Amino acid sequence: MNLEDVQFKTSSFCTLGGCVQVGQLAGGGVAVRDSKNPAQQPLVFTTAEWTAFVAGVRAGEFGG
Repeated sequence: MNLEDVQFKTSSFCTLGGCVQVGQLAGGGVAVRDSKNPAQQPLVFTTAEWTAFVAGVRAGEFGG
């Protein structure tokens, strides 16, 4: 998968570094990478997987 043209973005809530970066893929889906190691292969999710994850975060499913 060619990710050279993906524009990765870091959350504005990330102020101390060590954050994840998210990029929208041209064919749909989302790539997620570690901001400390952007050369490492990112995780890739389908649109449905990413939508379910974001819904879970908003619902507080991952809170501690």
